[in-house]
Amino acid sequence: MLPSNTTNLLLSALSAESRERLMDASTPVPLPLRTELYQPDETPAYAFFITSGVASVVATVVDGGTAEVGLIGREGVVGALHLLGPAPAPTSCFIQLAATARRIPLAELRRFFQSSPEIRQRLLEFVQAEALSLGQLAACQRLHEAEQRLARWLLMAHDRVQSDTLNFTQEFLGMMLGSRRTTVTAVAGALQERGLIEYRRGSVQILDRDKLEGTACQCYQVTKTLYRNLYKRDLLALPR
Repeated sequence: MLPSNTTNLLLSALSAESRERLMDASTPVPLPLRTELYQPDETPAYAFFITSGVASVVATVVDGGTAEVGLIGREGVVGALHLLGPAPAPTSCFIQLAATARRIPLAELRRFFQSSPEIRQRLLEFVQAEALSLGQLAACQRLHEAEQRLARWLLMAHDRVQSDTLNFTQEFLGMMLGSRRTTVTAVAGALQERGLIEYRRGSVQILDRDKLEGTACQCYQVTKTLYRNLYKRDLLALPR
């Protein structure tokens, strides 16, 4: 799991000078449950270095159906994708587990992205991991059963909040998994019967993480490795 503190890992991986520049330009903010960070087809005013909690990147189709295609916690920054060019993102992003963050105007972050090789490289590394993860989760929604996907999602959320108790509604879980509420009820009930979780209205408690990992599809290990590798090594040599 990710280290247990309330710092942003991307900021922590920067040199003291680069980190201080971003800290000075950003403001700590609380992000209550369901706070919208950006809407489809818009360029957000701010980016958010998440310091606790979890934000979901969600795709919505014309009939109103939704599916989660990204999950961002303390390992990254919401809005980094918008630094790469003018194309508007077709996804939305909102807080799914109450969070805190350092909020920075996107225009300011873009200025640092353009002027600092170190900051640019770190952000690009995160965006690459985010894009690769998005592709994996899109395949997951299509190829894997609801039980595998629920186990994968619970593990990803557990890694980021580092709490055995995850607070969200049945409706919310259905939105994340792209499944009906009746499906969520059946799948969560099956996991509870096997002693992996305790499922109550609005709350899931992780009881046996090892067995939950055994139930999850391979997408969990793929995405976990992507983000773990971001912070295992030193920075590559930067151009001057």
